[in-house]
Amino acid sequence: QVQFVESGGGLVQPGGSVRLSCTASGSVFSGYLMGWYRQAPGKQRDLVASITPGGNTNYADSVKGRFAASRDNAKNVLYLQMNSLKPEDTAVYYCMRIRFGGPFGSWGQGTQVTVSS
Repeated sequence: QVQFVESGGGLVQPGGSVRLSCTASGSVFSGYLMGWYRQAPGKQRDLVASITPGGNTNYADSVKGRFAASRDNAKNVLYLQMNSLKPEDTAVYYCMRIRFGGPFGSWGQGTQVTVSS
């Protein structure tokens, strides 16, 4: 069973940038549709970006034009470049395989991104 470990979060000022990484282990994920999700305190976990095995991406309207997902299938690593960050981007960010139209698998611990001055 594939496991995901997210990293790269931290405290960022509004307008700043951060790059998240997600390393997959236990299975080859090169054929997976993958997603980045986030969960803010008191809110549900939402999909913000998805990326196909070939690198085609889709984004939630709230992050379109600011976030960019990418992947290195040879290294089993998924990335999320986050630019022009806003306080409302504050959340725990998770990566997950997408299958049957939703998250499929076990969640990792996530990585906290806090956007604040």
